[in-house]
Amino acid sequence: MALFGNAHTIDPGKAAHEYARLLGQGEQVYGAYQLVRDAILLTDRRMIMIDKQGMTGKKVEYHSLPYRSITHFSVETAGHFDLDAELKIWVSGTAAPIEKTFTKGVDIYEVQAILTQFVTR
Repeated sequence: MALFGNAHTIDPGKAAHEYARLLGQGEQVYGAYQLVRDAILLTDRRMIMIDKQGMTGKKVEYHSLPYRSITHFSVETAGHFDLDAELKIWVSGTAAPIEKTFTKGVDIYEVQAILTQFVTR
């Protein structure tokens, strides 16, 4: 399903090791999702979106979204015909949400629980 651009779950420990240079001291990865070449990390401090660019993917853009800047979010579960779950995140100062699609194999309730734990602090 990664070929269609949908995120699937990866081990948070492996993601923490692979992206250790992005993490602050003591920052922990609670959820990690792979999207072909891109990735999304949910840590105890922020959401990190990793966007590999170009043909080789050597150029990488890292988006760090502190949870305090998230005004609200929504999740849409997968259905019988629509097999993908969706996450929408609204950030203060922007009208349009950030939208991410997850395969049916991703527990969207887990994603929602991680966000709830840190956004509502």
